[in-house]
Amino acid sequence: QLQLVESGGGLVQPGGSLELSCAASGFTLGYYTIGWFRQAPGKEREGVSCISRRSGSTNYAGSVKGRFSISRDNARNTVYLQMNSLKPEDTAVYYCAASTYYYCSVYASEYDYWGQGTQVTVSS
Repeated sequence: QLQLVESGGGLVQPGGSLELSCAASGFTLGYYTIGWFRQAPGKEREGVSCISRRSGSTNYAGSVKGRFSISRDNARNTVYLQMNSLKPEDTAVYYCAASTYYYCSVYASEYDYWGQGTQVTVSS
């Protein structure tokens, strides 16, 4: 069974850091483009970052560029999202998703497999 599991969410103060993990089971994560999305209450799901399956190229939403970093560890079958300088507006449920597309995409419809999400709350 193909499954993605996110972890690493929690409560952090503004300016703090968190590292989210997206672990895959039942398939090899390195063969997929992986995206991180987030959804805040009352808002639409938005693409945060992605790492492509072929070249490993990365992409970031403008709101997180320079603060978030996505990486892949194929040996651990895991993708990470390092989040620094967190702001209250980063508060959301964060999801990872896998796509068979070769390129990064911010469109949720292009992703085939989704994790259950992990809550990130940035508050003092």
